[in-house]
Amino acid sequence: MIMPKIAWLFPGQGSQTVGMCRALAEREPAAMAVFDEADRLLPGLKARCFSGPAEELNLTEWTQPALLTAGAAVWQTLHRRGLRPDLVAGHSLGEYTALVAAGALSFEAALRVVRQRALFMQDAVPQGLGLMAAVLGLEEEAVRRVCRAAAAATGSVVAPANLNGGGQIVIAGGKAAVEAAAGLAKQEGARRVVMLPVSVPSHCPLMEPAGRRLREELDRVTWHDLSVPLVTNVDAEPVRAAGAAKEALVRQLANPVRWEASILRMTADGVGMFVELGPGRVLTGLVKRIVKEARLLSVERPEEMDAVVQACSERG
Repeated sequence: MIMPKIAWLFPGQGSQTVGMCRALAEREPAAMAVFDEADRLLPGLKARCFSGPAEELNLTEWTQPALLTAGAAVWQTLHRRGLRPDLVAGHSLGEYTALVAAGALSFEAALRVVRQRALFMQDAVPQGLGLMAAVLGLEEEAVRRVCRAAAAATGSVVAPANLNGGGQIVIAGGKAAVEAAAGLAKQEGARRVVMLPVSVPSHCPLMEPAGRRLREELDRVTWHDLSVPLVTNVDAEPVRAAGAAKEALVRQLANPVRWEASILRMTADGVGMFVELGPGRVLTGLVKRIVKEARLLSVERPEEMDAVVQACSERG
């Protein structure tokens, strides 16, 4: 009998919560060591993760390194117990955590890059000029069509940013263009359009300047070929070469996250169990809509860690 493969998934912005992974870190020395290392490199990070305030944790410059740290803390705990995935993937920022888990980057290098990435993204679009919105219940081609129309009408940028699956597509761009696209999407029959509480319009052409600066930052750190394949956001294809993974990160900033295609690619490769490492259950929720028969687990708290260890032990 061929056992299904296991994929580890790492969440991106939006999954952060004050107190994330604190209970796990207080029980697991390996997890706490990751938070301590992050706090040494970026003083104040652990306190913001464990105690807030939420207003500071939700600032992009803190959110991105905080989520990297939380996901890496969970990964390190599983890694110390000898558990290994067959594939890894991360949603947007989570792709960096996945690369740490795959051995492509050290945690220290990833933390430094992610901190700079957040600052580059903030610099690319001034506060209040960008916007993101979730369009629910509209096909991809219809979303692309309303984005083109809204961009032409406003003279600004708006484009699909996250192709999440399950009838959910996030759009991003200039504030006026996103608002115009939202109105057109409703006219096209979208079930709902939700404006997202983010200041940086990720994964659209407005991020191209940030991508150019990010490339220079990525060139400064040491890279290794991956120990397990990473299914990239931008291509929804597995890579193991360090150079390919680095290029994917650069292209990721100004191009959509192809999450649905990534999950389907992993399923085609034999993945039957998806485990989300870090706060929240956003990714397992999306996977449930894409592959209904998949086994889904998430790990943030001690009892969830125990359940994943048990499930992996049963698999052998």
